[in-house]
Amino acid sequence: MSEDILWFETLRREDGARVGGKNSSLGEMVQALAGQGIAVPPGFATTADAFRRYLAHNDLEAVIADHLARLDDGRQTLQETGALIRKAIIAGEWPPRMQAALLAAYADLGARSGDGEPSVAVRSSATAEDLPEASFAGQQETFLNVRGPHALLAACRRCYASLYTDRAITYRRLHGFDHQAVALSIGVQRMVRSDLGGAGVMFSIDTETGFDKVVLINAAWGLGETVVQGAVSPDEYQVFKPLLAEASLSPIVEKRLGAKEIKMIYAGTDSGETKTLPTAKAERARFVLSEPEILKLAQMAVTIEAHYGQPMDMEWARDGLTGDLWIVQARPETVQSRAGAAVLRSFDVGAHGAPLTHGLAVGQAAISAPVCLIESPKDMDRFVDGAVLVTPTTDPDWLPIMKRAAAIVTDHGGRTSHAAIVSRELGLPAIVGCSDATHVLHDGQLVTVVCAGGDEGVVYDGAAEITETRIDPGHAPKTRTKVMLNMANPAAAFRWWRLNADGVGLARMEFVITSTIKVHPLALTRFDQITDPDTRAQIEALTRGSPSKPAYFIDKLARGLAKIAALVWPKPVIVRMSDFKTNEYAGLLGGAQFEPTEENPMIGFRGASRYPSPEYADGFALECAAIAKLRGAMGFANVILMVPFCRTLAEADAVLAEMARHGLARGKDGLEIHVMAEIPSNVILAQDFATRFDGFSIGSNDLTQLTLGVDRDSERLAPVFSERDPAVLWMIRTLIDKARAAGKHVGLCGQAPSNDPEFAQILVAAGIDSISVTPDAYMAVKRNVAAAEQPEPDTARSRH
Repeated sequence: MSEDILWFETLRREDGARVGGKNSSLGEMVQALAGQGIAVPPGFATTADAFRRYLAHNDLEAVIADHLARLDDGRQTLQETGALIRKAIIAGEWPPRMQAALLAAYADLGARSGDGEPSVAVRSSATAEDLPEASFAGQQETFLNVRGPHALLAACRRCYASLYTDRAITYRRLHGFDHQAVALSIGVQRMVRSDLGGAGVMFSIDTETGFDKVVLINAAWGLGETVVQGAVSPDEYQVFKPLLAEASLSPIVEKRLGAKEIKMIYAGTDSGETKTLPTAKAERARFVLSEPEILKLAQMAVTIEAHYGQPMDMEWARDGLTGDLWIVQARPETVQSRAGAAVLRSFDVGAHGAPLTHGLAVGQAAISAPVCLIESPKDMDRFVDGAVLVTPTTDPDWLPIMKRAAAIVTDHGGRTSHAAIVSRELGLPAIVGCSDATHVLHDGQLVTVVCAGGDEGVVYDGAAEITETRIDPGHAPKTRTKVMLNMANPAAAFRWWRLNADGVGLARMEFVITSTIKVHPLALTRFDQITDPDTRAQIEALTRGSPSKPAYFIDKLARGLAKIAALVWPKPVIVRMSDFKTNEYAGLLGGAQFEPTEENPMIGFRGASRYPSPEYADGFALECAAIAKLRGAMGFANVILMVPFCRTLAEADAVLAEMARHGLARGKDGLEIHVMAEIPSNVILAQDFATRFDGFSIGSNDLTQLTLGVDRDSERLAPVFSERDPAVLWMIRTLIDKARAAGKHVGLCGQAPSNDPEFAQILVAAGIDSISVTPDAYMAVKRNVAAAEQPEPDTARSRH
C-alpha cells in the first residue's frame, strides 16, 4: 500500500496524528470490535502527510500563509480569505503517485464489495478534530454518494479545501490552533444504502443531564445528514443500559415519533450526489426503527462505550436493501462526560404569558430576552447580542452569532442536531424542532424561553419572574432513615440522578397520565362513545403510530414510569395507582362524559373505590397492563405498587382481587403492594390493613385534612391545618408503631420535613423507615434527618 493510503483495518485510535480522530476511530472499531457485532463499512484513509504533499506539490503553503496574514491584519475579510484559499486548493493538481494510489485504492474497494465503481462517502478528518480540547465536530465537509474516479478526485479536492471554510478558520482562531499545524485526512468509505432505509445519531449518555445509564438514539428516513444538520425533527428513542444484557427484556424507556419532514436520497446521476425531498405521509406517521433494531443499536453503543472507556457520540445507518445496521462514525462525547459532579440548577418560573411555541428542550435553564428572527445566514449581520436567536435551523456557519445569543429556538432538529450540540457546548438554553417558531415569533418580541421542565421546552410571551435554586449533590450526609424522592414528570426525572437518593417513595401515576398521555383512559377503551368531532380528531392525532388506542395508553404509561424507575434502579420505586379526583379526570381529553359531577371530589369517587367499579374497571385494566409491561417485558422489577385512598377493608380486598385478575397478584414475581395511610380508618385498623398490604405510606396532607376536618384548600382555615397538631401526630405515631409491630415498611411523603426540622425529628424518633420529598427539597430534608439522628449531647455523654 502507498505511503499516502491506509486501509481502516490497519489503523488504531493511536493513529490520530496520521489520519485524524474520525478515521483512526473507524480503524479502531474495524480491528477491535468486528468480532463483537460492530459492523463498520469498509474503506481507507489518506494520511495527513499526503495532505501536506498535495499543498507542497501545488506551492500552496505560501499562498495560504499570505491570505491568513492578510486576514489577521485586516486587509481581507474572513469571507474573502476563505474563498481564495479554497479556490486555490480546488484548482490544484494531484501529485501523480498520490492520484494513482487513490484511484487504485478506490478500485480495490470496488473489487472487495463486488462493484466496479462503488458509491462512497468522502469525509474529512482533521488531525485536531474530535480531541477533548476540540469538541466541535463538523467544521469540514462531507460528500455523500460519490461514484466514479473523476467524481472521487473532485470530492477529495473539495474535502481538502474545506479545511479552510469560514467556520473552520473561525474555529481555529477562537481555540488557538495554528492553521498550518492542522492537517486533513480523507476517509473514503463504502456507502450504506440508508437512502432506502434510515440513519441517525446516537449517544451512550443522556445529552441533557449526563445520566449515564441510557442510550439516546435519533432516527430519520434516508441519509443521516438531515439529522446531523438539524434539517428534520427525528424520531427519538431511549434505552436503559443495565437491563440490555437480558435478551428477554425490552428496556426502551422512550419512543417519540418525530415529524421527519424531509429525507436525503441518491440523486440518481452517473457521478452520484444526493437530493432532498419531502417524506411521504405514511413515513412521517411511522417509526423508522423497529424495537429489535432499537435494542441492537443500543447494544452496539454499549459495546463501543465499553471498549473506549468513555461515553460516545456515534452515527449509524440501516441499509434499506439488506436491513443491516452499520456504525459509520464514533467519537468521544465531549459535554456531559466532562461536566463531573456539577451543582444542579433548578428554575422556578412564576407568572408568565401565553405559550407561543414548544419543542425539545436542550439545556436546563430559563431566560427572558427579545427575539431576533434570522431566516438566512446572509442576514447574520443583523443579530443583536443577548437576543433569542430564532431560525429554521443552524449549521456550523452560524457559530459566531450563536455564541452571542441568550437562547436559541429552531423550527427543525432533534437533540442530536447541530443547534442542540452547539447550544449544549455553549451552555445556552435551546428549544429545537418547534416547527412554527419562525411563524409565530417576531423581531423584538420579548419572550421567556423555558427549558426547565424536562424534555419539553416552551416559549412564553413576555418576561417572567425566574428563580434559580442551586443544589450541590456532593455534600449529602449519610442517614439511617431512607430519604427518597417524590416524582411526577418523567421528562424531568433524569436531571436528578446525581442526588443518589435512596429510591422513589412516591411516583404519581396521574401526573404521568396528564403530562404524557393527556387522554382519559375510558376515551380510549370506549372511543366509539366519543361523539365530539374535535375530541375524536385530537385523540386520533395523539394515538397516531400506535397499534391501538388502548396500546397507546399502556405503552406511554409504561415508558413514562420506566424513566422514573430507571432513575434510581435497582433501588425501590413506589408507584401510586392513579389518584385523580373526578373533576381532575374530567379535565383529561374526552373525560367529561365519563365522570360524575360531585359536590366534594376530595372525598368522592377516587382511589380504591374506582378501580373495581364497572364505571372505571376497563380504565384500571389499562393501568394494570402498563404496570405488568413495566415490571415484566421491560424488566423494572424494582417497582412497588401503592393503592391510594382505601377507606375500608372490603375496598382493600376488592382492589387486590381486581389487580390479581390483571396479573398483579401480591407476591407474584416479588411484587409488593403498599397502601396510602391517609384516612383515619387506615390508622384505626392498621393491623388489619397490614395483613393485606406490604407497607404503608403516610399521606400527611389528606391525613391532616380528615383528622381535623379541615378543607386543605381553604384559605380561611389555613391556620388550623397543621401536621404538627397533636391529633395528627398521634395518628402518625400510632400508625408507625402498628406498622413496625406487624413488620411492615412505613414511610411518609410530604414537604413538612423539609420546612420543619422539628417535624423531621419527630418522624425519626417515632421510627419512620423512609421520608419522601420533592427533589429540590432533598438536601434540606437529608440534613434535617441527619441532625435528628444525632444523639443529644447529654445523652451522648451518659453513654461513656
